[in-house]
Amino acid sequence: MEAFNAFIVVFASGMRLAIPLILACLAGLWSERSGVVDIGLEGKILVGAFASAVGATFTGSVWAGLALGVASSVVVSLIHGYASIDQRANQIVSGTAIIMVSDGLTALIGNAIWSQGGRTPQLPSSAVFSDIIWPFAQELEQVPFLGPIYARLISGHDLITYFAFLMAPLTYWALYSTRFGLRLRAVGENPAAVDTAGISVRALRYSAVVICGALVGLAGVYLVLSEEGFFQPHMSAGRGFIALAALVFAKWRPWPALATCLLFGFLDALAARLQGAELPIIGPIPVQAIQALPYVLTVVLLAGFIGKAIPPKASGIPYVKER
Repeated sequence: MEAFNAFIVVFASGMRLAIPLILACLAGLWSERSGVVDIGLEGKILVGAFASAVGATFTGSVWAGLALGVASSVVVSLIHGYASIDQRANQIVSGTAIIMVSDGLTALIGNAIWSQGGRTPQLPSSAVFSDIIWPFAQELEQVPFLGPIYARLISGHDLITYFAFLMAPLTYWALYSTRFGLRLRAVGENPAAVDTAGISVRALRYSAVVICGALVGLAGVYLVLSEEGFFQPHMSAGRGFIALAALVFAKWRPWPALATCLLFGFLDALAARLQGAELPIIGPIPVQAIQALPYVLTVVLLAGFIGKAIPPKASGIPYVKER
């Protein structure tokens, strides 16, 4: 029972760590299914996080922080969409530029306003999301097996966490059971055929870009308004790149994307749990080795366990309308 409780604690921690990965991964899925490659997820997470911290700091409202964080990320996503769709620029270069500009600009503006090296002030409890305790969670916690699962895994999370888990089935339903989803996937595979049918390729791709911006912005909002309570430079810590790796690992499918992000979150939580542990022969495990574990396993999994990952055929290819 003690081992089971320890597993529940690690898995619950992994769920929280996986939330920004889930949102960013699903954001990339929407964009790349339409044919727009978005490696700038890392930068958009930073923009969403910084804007949410600014909004919540100056207004004292968590909802103002949420709205500003998501809106800012959507604006950046539209810039990437304009460069990729209208100007037919190289999408990899555009995404890289977004990462570099966002990383530097958020730190610069934050330092100019608060003079704390880019860090924002600690938010009050009224300006962050609180955990939602489900009915009878405390009473049922002592029930063997089912109690800890209900009290620690199902109950006790904030609103964004539940929304992130809800987005996986919603994304699956929207992509595979609606006319909009069918058209969006068709644009990512054969935009010329969609255009021939009289459907706007540009409008569909911009729709996907906006959805991508909203979801990845929410990932940044989660880091500030649910997890840390403040913004600091580089706080995305490579999550955008891990989300891209999870997207490839999941082969651009919603349910495998959710499972992969949970796996990476669990590995991250396990790495934190193992810090300070000692092996019988080796002795204490170096902290750096533990911190690198999720990233090393990401490379190993991508290199040897997923087989051939085939992206949408029109991914990264600007569409030129035939006259």
